[in-house]
Amino acid sequence: MPITSSAKKALRVSRRKRAINLVRKDSLTSAVKAFRKLIADKKTKEAVAFFPTLQKALDKSAKTGIIKKNAASRKKSRFIAMIKKIS
Repeated sequence: MPITSSAKKALRVSRRKRAINLVRKDSLTSAVKAFRKLIADKKTKEAVAFFPTLQKALDKSAKTGIIKKNAASRKKSRFIAMIKKIS
């Protein structure tokens, strides 16, 4: 347990940030799972309609540091390739 007041504050801040980051990460993973389910079910129109939502989630997580910028770019590229493959 932290003893100094600055260490106590740092613990409070890190717990708050952890909670926020977990929510953001969960929203990203749920969007990815929903998209992959659409791809697996070969629902091309729904996948194309859902892609902007997925893209927004990836960009937001890259912006806030949940994932890296190049990782978001790579995932978007691969998801577009998945759409092209089933259509």
